[in-house]
Amino acid sequence: MGLGGSSKRSLRVALVSTRSREPASGAMVAELSRALSALGHRPTVFARGEAAAGAPSARPPGPEDRLAELRQASAAWSRIATIDDFDVVHVNDAESLPFTNFVPVPTLATVHHDRAPSLSAHYAAYPDVSFVAVSRRQAELAWEVRFRAVVHHGLRLDRFPLGKGSRRCVFLGSLAPESGPQRAIEAARRSRTPLVLAADAHRPQHEHFQRTIAPRLGPGITWGGAVDGARKTELVAGARALLAPAHWEEPSGLAMIESMLVGTPVIAYACGAAPEIVEDGVTGFLVHDVDEMCQRIRDVGAIDREACRARARSRWSSARMAREYATLYHEAIDRWSAARSRYAAPPAPFGPVPLASAVRSTSAVRSAIPPRAAPPGAAPPARPPKVSERSSTRESAASPPASERRRVRPST
Repeated sequence: MGLGGSSKRSLRVALVSTRSREPASGAMVAELSRALSALGHRPTVFARGEAAAGAPSARPPGPEDRLAELRQASAAWSRIATIDDFDVVHVNDAESLPFTNFVPVPTLATVHHDRAPSLSAHYAAYPDVSFVAVSRRQAELAWEVRFRAVVHHGLRLDRFPLGKGSRRCVFLGSLAPESGPQRAIEAARRSRTPLVLAADAHRPQHEHFQRTIAPRLGPGITWGGAVDGARKTELVAGARALLAPAHWEEPSGLAMIESMLVGTPVIAYACGAAPEIVEDGVTGFLVHDVDEMCQRIRDVGAIDREACRARARSRWSSARMAREYATLYHEAIDRWSAARSRYAAPPAPFGPVPLASAVRSTSAVRSAIPPRAAPPGAAPPARPPKVSERSSTRESAASPPASERRRVRPST
């Protein structure tokens, strides 16, 4: 599913991101907005969180509650329909999809999460939307979704200078059991390598941290808490290697890309998107258990940091990501135009419809509607009294003629 650049016209793109619970989604929208602008396109971001903070023309974030994302999507699509000036809409959340039924515009949707059967069924209800995966492994596992392409994440290269490294390793991300912090600690202890755990022990991982991680901290194994931005880049740039022993099908692996861009090799479990990101022996190593990770911690010094960074810069730039999305935008617009011309209804005749034709059409429709069935056990309806032809308009058969009726005078 490789994509090339596009030399077509500049596009007006609406970028929608409401998933504040998925940081990778917001970060990529911000990166994509900048890169599309650099290519000459005109993106407008409707987002909250990190996407809004880093975008050139972002909307303010919405309130924080469980329905905020739906309200944010509604507000975004209301503005999109009002402006009515976009060539394509690029959504990054499931909440936005129902609004495509009411706003006729070519739409692309990037799926940022791992396989979720309920969401896959939701996506199937929108066959006119072009779905994009963030890794081949994600597309392979979420086989129910009709992905049109795979576009890997990309980052702005000038944010990541070459790091010098050191003797210690670093672990980034969640402290959830499936992310493998306990495996990183075990590998560091057995290889006698210092390790910094840079992660947030927030709920629901707090209990796991207190029970499993905290007792293992000590000399050489430190917990640095959550880090972000320049502090995270500095921490990774000064590391011997990034340890990524995740034991789940992670769809993207953004932390691995950030590490390689500063020249720090990655030692990762060979699952999820890691085999697509880490080139074994070039930008890091792929392993299958703690024993292999211990061995590769010793071997990782043989990887040239400058070569690692150069390879990462050639693969993981936001400019590359923007070019691939621009190609998909044009393809979506072309498919949309072809479908509309193919299924367009013939134009209605000019002038009013004759009354007789309208009456005949209405009568035909009414005669085709079957009578309403009576509920079980109900008595049959009473027949209306028969009316003679002579009294079929205003006079009933029992009423006296109008000439014989007494005129009642009001009393004074």
